[in-house]
Amino acid sequence: MAQFSVNTHRFDPYKNFKFRIKWDGRYVAGVSKVSALKRITEVVEHREGGDPSMTRKSPGRSKYEAITLERGVTHDLEFEAWANKVWNVSAGLGAEVSLKDFRKDVILEVYNETGQVVLAYKIYRCWVSEFQSLPELDANANAIAIQTLKLENEGWERDTAVTEPTEPALGA
Repeated sequence: MAQFSVNTHRFDPYKNFKFRIKWDGRYVAGVSKVSALKRITEVVEHREGGDPSMTRKSPGRSKYEAITLERGVTHDLEFEAWANKVWNVSAGLGAEVSLKDFRKDVILEVYNETGQVVLAYKIYRCWVSEFQSLPELDANANAIAIQTLKLENEGWERDTAVTEPTEPALGA
């Protein structure tokens, strides 16, 4: 059975190093890492009175794990501006939270090696539960300063409108 319906010659799965994040209709600059999209469904165990010792299992509530975005520190204020909608200490009493627009829908796009969108996920009603503006600083380190945004969400789904593209031949 072919793993790819359009590019039947393709054997290797997609790589995970080409992706972009979009919110408010525009791409967010410089995101270098996105944690896994993870859904967990609780297991409800029950036993019928006439069953000797057997337990039956049914699906219970589902929850979606928080998603973490990471990027190198720059002068772009997108991460901080969104985090400030949830809690802005300088906004004054009663205005610390922007109840009107602290939630956003986010789109995660995954690209193949030639830069074609191959997968997309819609992540719903996200809000910032954790923001790290700067990591621990270390003058002896040889590393990039990383900003982190942790997004709580109320679910995600694959965008089925994004289908497998025809991959171009080399030099075409």
